[in-house]
Amino acid sequence: LDMHVLIMWLFVSMFPISGASSEIQMTQTPSSLSASPGDRVTITCQASQNANKWLVWYQQKPGRAPKLLIYEASKLETGVPSQFSGSGSGTDFTLTISSLEPEDAGQQHNSYPTTALQVRT
Repeated sequence: LDMHVLIMWLFVSMFPISGASSEIQMTQTPSSLSASPGDRVTITCQASQNANKWLVWYQQKPGRAPKLLIYEASKLETGVPSQFSGSGSGTDFTLTISSLEPEDAGQQHNSYPTTALQVRT
């Protein structure tokens, strides 16, 4: 059985938070994940201090600019497929892909925490 593996990198960043006593550190898990088309995928992110709802999720594909998926933790950007959803506030956030698609492949952006997601087809 031939298997073509695509790599998708999702990364998270935050809007500046006024009044924060120090820079907020983000921890994203898992750091890598292998899944098949149609699978439900969940990626979590934990902030070192209260981030309220000021968290955004991005996807980046090779040779392209980052694409905004979710803003303010749970709001779906216009044009983003409904299989993407975000939740959380405070220090704990989640990105869920309800049904993984092969075209969700992408590449790491090296200045953000990332999750490597292998999409097997």
